[in-house]
Amino acid sequence: MNPLLSLLQPYPFERLHQLLNSVTPNPNLRPISLGMGEPKHPTPAFIQQAMIDALLSTPSGLATYPATAGDIKLRTAFADWLKHRYDLALDPASQLLPVNGSREALFALTQTIVNPGLAKRAPEPAPVVVCPNPFYQIYEGAALLAGAEPYFVPTDPARNFAQDWDSVPQAVWSRTQLLLVCSPGNPTGAVMPLSEWEKLFALSDRHGFVIASDECYSEIYFRDEPPLGGLEAAAKLGRNDFRNLISLTSLSKRSNVPGMRSGFVAGDASIIRQFLLYRTYHGCAMSPVVQAASIAAWRDEQHVIENRALYRSKFAQVTPLLAEVLEVALPDAGFYLWAKVNGSDTDFARDLFALYNVTILPGSYLSRTRQGANPGEQRIRMALVAETAECVEAAQRIVQFVKTRT
Repeated sequence: MNPLLSLLQPYPFERLHQLLNSVTPNPNLRPISLGMGEPKHPTPAFIQQAMIDALLSTPSGLATYPATAGDIKLRTAFADWLKHRYDLALDPASQLLPVNGSREALFALTQTIVNPGLAKRAPEPAPVVVCPNPFYQIYEGAALLAGAEPYFVPTDPARNFAQDWDSVPQAVWSRTQLLLVCSPGNPTGAVMPLSEWEKLFALSDRHGFVIASDECYSEIYFRDEPPLGGLEAAAKLGRNDFRNLISLTSLSKRSNVPGMRSGFVAGDASIIRQFLLYRTYHGCAMSPVVQAASIAAWRDEQHVIENRALYRSKFAQVTPLLAEVLEVALPDAGFYLWAKVNGSDTDFARDLFALYNVTILPGSYLSRTRQGANPGEQRIRMALVAETAECVEAAQRIVQFVKTRT
């Protein structure tokens, strides 16, 4: 077996299952889960119909292999959306590729970019993949299985959970081959400003690493101005070739279709070309019927506006309730609340489940301890993905729970 598999840590939800497995929840209360970031709003009917129509109208049905690069109509839909959303002009033939959700793409892209040769030429140090802390655990797993060493950059709560890039030693930057960023962030909901992008581009130019920008939460936001994207930041700074930059996005959150596994990557044409080569062998072409449904989804904004309104209403009702008893505030974007609690985050999650039958995710499960500190300790992540009434009820139970503990 691949010995690198032994380096992988249990996934956060596996750890959550282990934490709660021996706990009997309050049987008098129906279970409510704020644990997993899985959209629960209904999938728009027109997307479902587009998939059905494609299945019934395609002459060969599902009898042919789809191209790894996807249909040009799909890539053109990506390009049109980027033009509408960010006022960017990308070439569908060379700067865009379909992917089966951003999770799959993040993992595969890391395998494409990282050159593990450094790790095999002892005593040369292993290549580095830099990522935020707290973080989406795929970042760590993808780095480890590529033969790289993950380096975690802490967030600063005093600066809207911005990453402390200045804390990274130059010796680490010099070994870095890939920087993974998430904006809007999971779990903090923070959006990177243009000044932060400018700093990262300068570091990329100096050290030659690739930046992969995970932007799957970009369409759920609470400010008047939509979140700045990585490609958009590059264009604003005159980097119109998008050198050493790849943006990844998905329909899962935007259009409530996590089961479709559909998204795309965009950016540096030279990286896209190598990524296509990798994917040709990886065997991850998107189904023609999913492509057809994806085209329909990317070409419609009304359902996205309505979806965003649902989240805004939900957060407007839930956040003030929780703010009475927890240190929590409305994030820039995304569908998580990242709250600070008194005492152990794991004890909080276990006891809340036992007494009030509400599931949340301990923040320490989303972070790594570095230099004696875990930025997720004494924090919890709440995914407000269910219908508003259910989320409000969960918040009311959490308020009662906290009041009984103090």
